[in-house]
Formats: sequence, structure tokens, C-alpha cells
Amino acid sequence: MTMTEAPTAKTLVESMPDVFLPEKAAGVNAVVQYELTGEGGGEWVVTIADGACQVSEGRAESPAMTMTMDAGDFVDMTSGKLNATAAFMQGKIKLGGDFGLATRMMGFFRLG
Repeated sequence: MTMTEAPTAKTLVESMPDVFLPEKAAGVNAVVQYELTGEGGGEWVVTIADGACQVSEGRAESPAMTMTMDAGDFVDMTSGKLNATAAFMQGKIKLGGDFGLATRMMGFFRLG
């Protein structure tokens, strides 16, 4: 795989609707703010509602949860190279708001 083919935080966040598992998120209506720092980072709003997942760039007014992490760590976590729980324990992921939603969200998407 060449460097141009490697996934970026932007391509991974924007592909979330494609790997969304609506049956795993039944009854969930939530707005999540992703704040990815460092090279390739950015801000995205992920809205899960009515069995659908939508992603847009920018900031949410009042998200249920905010996740802040380095864009490179996000790529590694999404590809399975970095365990999400370990990353949180090491301080690589900072969460604000609904912590329970954060733990449930991992199951809402097909990863790897």
C-alpha cells in the first residue's frame, strides 16, 4: 500500500455512514463531536438518529459527547492497531459528556 492509499482521519470519519450498523444503534439519537488534533486532524459532527448515521465537518452546538484525540491515534484505533480502552487509559482519548455512549458507540460500526 502506498502512502496515498493509507486511510486518513478525514476519510475514516467520512466513511462512518458506510460502516454503520443501524441494528446495533436501535433507539439511539445522539450528536457526537469529534475533535481530531495534529496532522490530518479536524472537527466533525457525527449524528446518529432514526437508524442512520450522518457526518458533517464543523462543530455541534450541544453534543451528547465530545471525543478528542490525535488524528494518527484515531486512524490506528479504527484500523485495530490501537485498542480503544487502552488508548483511553493512556490518556490518548479524552471524552466529555455521555461516557456510556462512548463505550456503546464502538459497537455501532464495522471496524478494521
